[in-house]
Amino acid sequence: MPDADLDRDLESIHEARVLARAAQQAQQEFEQFDQEQVDSIVEAMAAAGLRESDRLAAMAHEETGFGNIPDKVLKNNFVLQDVVAATRGMRTVGVLREDRQTGVLEIAEPVGVVAGIIPTTNPTSTAMFKCLIAVKARCGIVLSPHPGAKECIQESARLMHDAAVQAGAPRGLIGCMSVVSMEGTRELMNGRDTDLILATGGIGLVKAAYSAGKPAYGVGPGNVPAYIERSADISKAVSDIIDGTTFDNGTLCSSEQALICDRAISAQVMSEVRANGGHFLSAEECERLAAVLITDELLVSPRLVGHSAEAIADAAGIKVPAGTRALVCPLDGVGKEYPLSREKLSPVLAYYVVEDWHEGCERCMQLLRFGGLGHTLVIHSQDRDVILEFGLRKPAHRVLVNTVSALGAVGYTTSLFPSMTLGCGSWGNNITSDNIGPQHLLNIKRLAYETRPFSRSKESVTAPPTAATDFAAPGNLESRIAEFLTDRGVLQDAGASPPGAGRNAVVSVKDPHTKPMSAFPRASSAPPSPVPRLGSSAPSCGCSTTSSDKANAAPPPPTSAAPEPPRGRSPIAPRPSPQPSPQPSPPPPATPAPPPPLEAVEFVSETDVRDALAKGEKICIGQATIITPLGRELGEEHGVFKRQ
Repeated sequence: MPDADLDRDLESIHEARVLARAAQQAQQEFEQFDQEQVDSIVEAMAAAGLRESDRLAAMAHEETGFGNIPDKVLKNNFVLQDVVAATRGMRTVGVLREDRQTGVLEIAEPVGVVAGIIPTTNPTSTAMFKCLIAVKARCGIVLSPHPGAKECIQESARLMHDAAVQAGAPRGLIGCMSVVSMEGTRELMNGRDTDLILATGGIGLVKAAYSAGKPAYGVGPGNVPAYIERSADISKAVSDIIDGTTFDNGTLCSSEQALICDRAISAQVMSEVRANGGHFLSAEECERLAAVLITDELLVSPRLVGHSAEAIADAAGIKVPAGTRALVCPLDGVGKEYPLSREKLSPVLAYYVVEDWHEGCERCMQLLRFGGLGHTLVIHSQDRDVILEFGLRKPAHRVLVNTVSALGAVGYTTSLFPSMTLGCGSWGNNITSDNIGPQHLLNIKRLAYETRPFSRSKESVTAPPTAATDFAAPGNLESRIAEFLTDRGVLQDAGASPPGAGRNAVVSVKDPHTKPMSAFPRASSAPPSPVPRLGSSAPSCGCSTTSSDKANAAPPPPTSAAPEPPRGRSPIAPRPSPQPSPQPSPPPPATPAPPPPLEAVEFVSETDVRDALAKGEKICIGQATIITPLGRELGEEHGVFKRQ
């Protein structure tokens, strides 16, 4: 590594430690603030952000080249208005809830210092969002900006910090790294002063967050299918889909990525797509577009993320009409052979025609498995039964109905909790499926009053010892046990034992299936019974004998009394030596039929591979099998695939 790079990494690591320590010290002071003080600071931060929303949006567009300024302003204002409105009145200090019937009080505690990882696609809105929810939860926060959006993220963090301090917050509560490197970000996530990670970014970064050994909220990709069922309001459905995929040039992870419609309405859908600025590409043009837009690793080319449809078409050498808003590519399948069936983060739509909602359902499943599990799906329909089927069956934690997916998933056009960080649950390898808010940055402790007094029953347990003589004197323990068992009808009184008899006291056990035996046998000086040797008729294991064995067994030879067992162990009565009964020879085992040959499956995702690993099974694949990149990596690593 060159010295300059090494010095930069060391400087970044040092800065991460300094900022996290400052946030930790400020957070300890801020933790003592009451709810009114916290809320007034949050309101001051939001007001300061609104005053500079346009300027921050312009900075983000100029620095990244992604999206457009009006849509970035809307995203900023959504955070500064809608998110703050949703948290207004939310208690994050002291007692949150009290259940007088159960006597349980829930009390809020901040998690501490949050490491906020900020992406380049939504830099200013996400930075301000994480600062606001952290302060609302009385947490400190340090941001690690994407290098491609460092300046606008730093300015957003500075604005939030200064407004908070001016309203009374401790200085250093909000920090942002200025020397950005992977080593510095890793130090921020792993550092001892960081308590929780809130990561928004690529798959690699989210995996690093989950591997840091700290609680972490990460998000997954959103390969969002948009299905138009034949009963839908087609004009509105198409308008919503084009608006969603073109909003800020597709930089939201909840933007529509594929349009699926029933064949019965496909002609009308295509007409509406064109009327809304969509341009259909030929098969050859789709191949040229895929070559420049999607990399060999099936990721979006960074130089085309968030660019306009016309700019992307020009990069692919495709002529489109002036005013084209979205590029639409008809595809026949999903998978690595169809790169445009992946998340594209740009105004580009895959287009599929299906026979009915059953086939549409399957196509949506394939798209979600190919890079969008757990995120979002949108259905346009007036048939409540079909809508419910989609809600029940689809592996997406946000199933939206008749709305713009890009804005509905974040809570702008729906009543979902407004958020710029959307969890994908276990399907997307995330810890939560929620829209993240201040409630996720709280620890909840519970104060619980007694509601059922504990009382020892006299029938089951004797009074606790009150003096050392209760158990110390010889024989008292055995006498107490014998008395206890006699009261329960387990022992027969064999006469009062003289005081001090102790371990030599004899009591007999009541058992309807056996003869009386000594529970505490007298000690004997006789030698123990010899251990049977191999080949003798005595059993060599602890297995019980059958009734026929007992009937045919010869009487055992007389033996001396068994030696006294060690303290704490029960004596083991000698077992009679069984005589084996003659048994008929078993028939030879039938030769099992060979298992049927495996047939190659059509599609394999990471979830399918994990299921096969858990069951110890193989997955048969062939030349035409579609395998997701993560599925292939995991399957080949563990030898799950069986090639046809």
